[in-house]
Amino acid sequence: MTKANPNLIAVGDNCLDAYLSKGFVTVGGNALNVAVQWRQQGLNARYFGALGPDAEGDIMLAAIAEAGLDRNDVEIRPGASAVTLLTDDAGERRFLLESLGVGENYVPNADRYEALRQADWLHLGTNSSERLIRRLVADGIPFSIDISTRHFDLSLDGVPLVFASGPDDPTKPVEPLIARLRAAGARQVVVTCGRRGSFYHDGSTVFAAGSVPVTVVDTCGAGDSFIATFIMSRFFADLSGQAALDSAAERASETCTHLGGFPQPIRPIPEWLLKKYDDVIGSTERAGT
Repeated sequence: MTKANPNLIAVGDNCLDAYLSKGFVTVGGNALNVAVQWRQQGLNARYFGALGPDAEGDIMLAAIAEAGLDRNDVEIRPGASAVTLLTDDAGERRFLLESLGVGENYVPNADRYEALRQADWLHLGTNSSERLIRRLVADGIPFSIDISTRHFDLSLDGVPLVFASGPDDPTKPVEPLIARLRAAGARQVVVTCGRRGSFYHDGSTVFAAGSVPVTVVDTCGAGDSFIATFIMSRFFADLSGQAALDSAAERASETCTHLGGFPQPIRPIPEWLLKKYDDVIGSTERAGT
């Protein structure tokens, strides 16, 4: 279909990423990054997710509002917001903590689900709820989901579009993974393979595209930019499968040229956050040590 400004909603994960080796925090998460990317393209986009009533959540709510999304679409639920503590030295990431917080397996409340029913497309982030997926399939709502490397943790039966991470080694074939995802019930499949490029099975044909070389600053959120652009290009700008892959690859490469999953103020790690997770971090993991 061709539609200039579809009603788009991203649902699910968010996260406060603390780069301990560099001393700053960024706001992201697959679903949130996708929603922001849509907004940056001037589209009618919303983000549904959950945060805890804590300082981490306050930082993320501020970033959500700065990105042009409605902070009232975010539910505040009892518990903790999602936090990731990581080091990133010369492109090598090491995760010390991945706390999914109250957004894990997020299912929107009844009012928000009615909004999902009216959407032209939904995207579900990683760590999505099996219950929500089954309900969307049963209700015939068009949606996609990012399963990342957890290829078969959830039932994919009837899922309209699945995004998965695949091997970046060119000697390893991608076709067997696509075939398995299709056999599991995914109607269409996109497999992204880092610098190797991407592959798209539209139900009958497989398309492939390379990556676009750039000077990489940070790869965080590149895949989410790819997802947001591919969905818009393929299903609403009516581009061919090949053209949609190419367009998405360009956008993903652009995201690698700045810090964070989307352009945002780069905030220093608050001292209270370091103190809160001091037992996890350890003195040697602090920036500048």
